[in-house]
Amino acid sequence: MARRPAESAEFSDLSAFSELAPEAAATLVSVASDVALVLDAAGVIQSVSFGGAEPLTPGAEGWVGRRWVDTVTGETRDKVEELLRETAATGVSRRRQVNHPSAAGADVPVAYTTVKLGKKGHVLAVGQDLRAIWAVQQRLIETQQAMERDYWQMRQAETRYRLLFQIATDAVLVVDSASLKIVDANRAAGRLFDLAPEKLVGKAATAGLDPVSHATLEELMANARVTGRGAEVRAELAGGRGETRISATPFRAEGGTLLLLRARALEAGRPEVPDDASQLRSLVERTPDAIVLTDTEGRVVMANPAFLDLAQLAAEEQAKGRSLADWIGRPGADVSMILALARKHGVARLIATAARGEHGQAIEVELSAVLVPDGSQELVGFILRGVERRIAAGPQGARDLTTAVEQLTGLVGRVSLPDLVRDTSDLVERHFIKAALDMTGNNRTTAAEVLGLSRQSLYVKLRRHSLQSEDAADDGARPGSGAAK
Repeated sequence: MARRPAESAEFSDLSAFSELAPEAAATLVSVASDVALVLDAAGVIQSVSFGGAEPLTPGAEGWVGRRWVDTVTGETRDKVEELLRETAATGVSRRRQVNHPSAAGADVPVAYTTVKLGKKGHVLAVGQDLRAIWAVQQRLIETQQAMERDYWQMRQAETRYRLLFQIATDAVLVVDSASLKIVDANRAAGRLFDLAPEKLVGKAATAGLDPVSHATLEELMANARVTGRGAEVRAELAGGRGETRISATPFRAEGGTLLLLRARALEAGRPEVPDDASQLRSLVERTPDAIVLTDTEGRVVMANPAFLDLAQLAAEEQAKGRSLADWIGRPGADVSMILALARKHGVARLIATAARGEHGQAIEVELSAVLVPDGSQELVGFILRGVERRIAAGPQGARDLTTAVEQLTGLVGRVSLPDLVRDTSDLVERHFIKAALDMTGNNRTTAAEVLGLSRQSLYVKLRRHSLQSEDAADDGARPGSGAAK
């Protein structure tokens, strides 16, 4: 049976429920809404019910006895009056949003629908809290704005990339690592390979090279794709136009891995001179000293083959991201202390420590560290050299200490025990202070940190043990130095 419009309806006479309005409000709010108000004919609130444990706003329980229109913000008062007029005329209103002011912060949006309980009865206003919906809408707007910002940043980056790509003096090819076909080429590549850049796109990466060099380039690209490292080869240009040096570097892009090929022609009759970076890379790779680069927290960023041998690792990837302390350090000369020295002074020189391999090999090493600025971040470079041959002969300082202790032992029975303990303690203290000074190149500030002393305490002990050297005297003469610091 079709329902008649509310405007014509004597059907909506709900006067029988007028006396039960507060109970009906409580029931409705518990099952279908967040707030329910019972109003008299003048729009004054008779009772308030909330669906949650907390009221909509602080003080909302005090709405009873106030006009509904006085509980909302000024810009939504007209909506409340319209709700009441529509309810008086038709018995039920459309859904409208009004805002309640809140002392705790932002206004509280509520969507109300009103129903009249009889011609002269109460009005029931049922509302839904829209704050959760507003929060979702706000997050959606913020997400859309963030996506737009990211889009324009990407467009700007792409524009810069295209500009750099085209003005580069070296020939640059972007190659799909799966098909080994060229997906992009700059103008310098067109000049080098004697083919327009747009005609290079879609061709094999070996286009423009003499057939004798095809296998060389294909091997270069295969190695770069598998190992993830860049490398270089020499290749013959097609048509006898000379030689070129080509490097391949893999990089990730949307949809897969690409290879960046950079080619530079070699002038005939001119010997090839490696650039500074190549020379330095070759030195790092070939030196027998272990070289490792870490971030300021000690996590490995790069390691040369000598360090991998020292740590008993098969590949550099096994070291990257791990703490250098997994292989280097001992009490008094651990990685955290060395990093602190490097960060504070820029360098830490010739520190004796130990290296441990993955399979139990342990050797004594001499370590130096230097702080290396790298753009917006800082790295720390370590150089380690095994000193087991020098240590095998036994340190002179240790032999001297052993001899001195043996001499003191010969005094047992002739000197009291407290005096022997005091003299032995002084002897050991002097030995370790002298060792710290030797280890730090007579840098007393660093020696104090190694020994866990303040500079003032170290200076007192230096005077006590008559270890003040000429350097110490000179340092004390400098303004602001010495024990007065």
